[in-house]
Amino acid sequence: MSDRRPRLLVVDDEPTMRSVVERFAEARDFEVVAHAGGHALLAELRTLKPDAALLDKNMPEVGGLDILRTIREIDPECQVILMTGDATIESAIEAIKLGALDYLSKPLDFTRLDELLTTVRQGIERRQRFLAADTELAGRVEFCGMVGRGPAMQQLFDLIRRLAPHARTALVTGETGTGKELVARALHMLGPRRDRKFIAFNCSAVVDTLFESELFGHTRGAFTGAVEAKAGLFELADGGTLFLDEVGELPQPVQAKLLRVIEYGEVQRVGATEGRRVDVRIVAATNRRLLDEVAAGRFRQDLYYRLNVVEIALSPLRERREDIPYLTAVFIKEFARRFEKTVAGLSPGAERLLLNAPWPGNVRELRNVIERACMLSEGRVLSEREMLAALGGRPPERADTSAEPDEDEESGPELDRTTVEQALQQVGGNRAAAARLLGISRRALYRRLDEFGLR
Repeated sequence: MSDRRPRLLVVDDEPTMRSVVERFAEARDFEVVAHAGGHALLAELRTLKPDAALLDKNMPEVGGLDILRTIREIDPECQVILMTGDATIESAIEAIKLGALDYLSKPLDFTRLDELLTTVRQGIERRQRFLAADTELAGRVEFCGMVGRGPAMQQLFDLIRRLAPHARTALVTGETGTGKELVARALHMLGPRRDRKFIAFNCSAVVDTLFESELFGHTRGAFTGAVEAKAGLFELADGGTLFLDEVGELPQPVQAKLLRVIEYGEVQRVGATEGRRVDVRIVAATNRRLLDEVAAGRFRQDLYYRLNVVEIALSPLRERREDIPYLTAVFIKEFARRFEKTVAGLSPGAERLLLNAPWPGNVRELRNVIERACMLSEGRVLSEREMLAALGGRPPERADTSAEPDEDEESGPELDRTTVEQALQQVGGNRAAAARLLGISRRALYRRLDEFGLR
């Protein structure tokens, strides 16, 4: 937890009142910023970043209610207390509606002010504990750069641990942004080749004419421009791991050569007459359905089965929303450090926006949104306004679920325990996917899990 004293902004056009309240709050270990108010204060609010504010309601130029509105826009977590010499029920109700913690009459009841400052301090300390706990827990559920506490990710982590010492080829499947390269790196780091090279190659970023040269190398004079011999990525990765990202983009002539490397452990440079032995673990990844590519004649069936000795399927972020708070905590910590910001968490409203977003770009998109929000941040907590701006300005709606049964639908097919168990096993324990497979809503699946004692 931070040792920084909470900052209290005291705004009153009467110097005597400012001085009295400043001494009173400093005696209770607040860092006090006293201000006479006016338009100058509105211009400074974004840099002052108070944890709490004590505002006089009636002041020249800008009244306390207008300052309250501005503070709530900048930092909804800032707790505000209003004070006035002409309190009315109507003005008190308006202040509370605008988000004020309380409304005090002048002359001030310092016993009541003491109670309110204690409440403010406790609220700040509680938020700090929650933010620290989120960050700590996010660190505990991190695995080789991936973060996940839900069952889908825990099963993924367990699968990687079991495969890493043994698998020589693996196929990682999943939508763009789900972290396929992180899986490949985890397999490398946890396996016997961890001390050798890990080389990543994006198959969608190379023109067709250069694939063979990049992967297998070439001899001097093998083609125009080959002024000297060059080792391919297979030779460079000898003894280590080669990650082929978007392997579905490989041209068919290259697919045939790749199949030979996997089967015989031998590469032949372009223009060479003899092959070279290599010992490389190959991890391929794709966001395509390779079986559909095989059926369409665009991907070799024999290569598919050689790559798919082990398939590691990654769930999209929308199917593991329980991990969003932990991912967010990790990204906030990363970007706060990079941008030298004080931001340590997000407001409840900002968290709701993240939990409801459709995330077609998955974890990569979430990371980009948090990066933008941290750039925009002016306080210790990412506000709903900042998060909305980072998301593009419109409140997100969940992805289209028209293909998914109604969440409130009670009816559904009769299912026995064995059928439900088999469905869960088939999708690796992913409950959302199991519900779709069974043709029932997730809520209906949870009822059956409870009924069969499988929860």
